[in-house]
Amino acid sequence: MPRGDYGYDAPYALGIFGMLAAASGIGAAVAWWRMPPHAAGPITLYFVLFLFNTASFFYTTRHGKFVEWERILDRAGLRGDEMVLDLGCGRGAVLVAVARRLTTGRVTGVDIWSTKDQSGNSRAVTQRNAALEGVSDRVEIETGAMRKLPFAEATFDLVVSSLAIHNIRSRADRKQAVAEGYRVLKPGGRMLIADIRSTAAYADVLRTLGAADVRRRRLGWRFWWGNPAAATTVLTASKPRPATS
Repeated sequence: MPRGDYGYDAPYALGIFGMLAAASGIGAAVAWWRMPPHAAGPITLYFVLFLFNTASFFYTTRHGKFVEWERILDRAGLRGDEMVLDLGCGRGAVLVAVARRLTTGRVTGVDIWSTKDQSGNSRAVTQRNAALEGVSDRVEIETGAMRKLPFAEATFDLVVSSLAIHNIRSRADRKQAVAEGYRVLKPGGRMLIADIRSTAAYADVLRTLGAADVRRRRLGWRFWWGNPAAATTVLTASKPRPATS
């Protein structure tokens, strides 16, 4: 298990699920006390539904996403010498997972540090987590927006992102963030984007830019944000090398 503290994704959503579960639980208890079973049954069903959503969300944000990203990165087969960029790195869950697989390579995380999207999100917390995990020597952290990355073209061998791009409100700006990730990718490099929605639009952007092997795959219950309707999808793509004459 991770040694750092990675907080909670979308804490407001987890709070809403928790309050709904608590309220429906109280309602179910009162219903079974004062109503006949046929009347109390539907209220109890709501309680079970909200409790499941809360438990699923909590599990994903505290454990499931770590398991799934280990599997995603295992499939990526990193050599260890890559230059990697994490778009919207947050408190560093994926950043650290990548760094553990590097030897001479480095991973750079970029974020605007929104605490609405992740509890307690800050550059200092991410740096502390990297230190706790023993990977500080392979990690760099930058403050910046995904829509205008402070990096030159063809800088990175791999660009990753986890549950970050969808937080950009504008559809045009989300597309711009994906295009920026592709811009800084080296020819022959790859992109790995896990997100809860809009991955079909991301795929369209990448295809328009000339990306190859653009594929989408829904992940399992470990990466559900409450229920199957809120499952995470991983998008993979690569940047072709220039044709040689």
